[in-house]
Amino acid sequence: QVVLVESGGGLVQAGGSLRLSCAASGRSGSTYSMGWFRQAPGKEREFVAATSWSGRRTRYADSVKGRFTISRDNAKNAVYLQMNSLRPEDTAVYYCAESQVVGTSNDEYDYWGQGTQVTVSS
Repeated sequence: QVVLVESGGGLVQAGGSLRLSCAASGRSGSTYSMGWFRQAPGKEREFVAATSWSGRRTRYADSVKGRFTISRDNAKNAVYLQMNSLRPEDTAVYYCAESQVVGTSNDEYDYWGQGTQVTVSS
């Protein structure tokens, strides 16, 4: 059973930065892609960013391109989301997830973390 645990969320002013981390455990050793999603109050969970096993292929939602960067450290079983130039509309619970593809939809992901809250004040 794969377990994903997010950390690094918090309260930040608009224009500030945060770095989210996701630690994974329980893997069998197969290659996998990782993604970040977010869910704001009253809204559906949406795709933010994804990376392949090697990190050479990444995908981003249009709303975060140029501001967010996804990266990973396979030796540490970790994936990160560096978020710069944060906006109030980035406020949400952020989830990391694991998939066999570099997907952008929720149903392409097999395992999910519990989420970490990010709040951006104006």
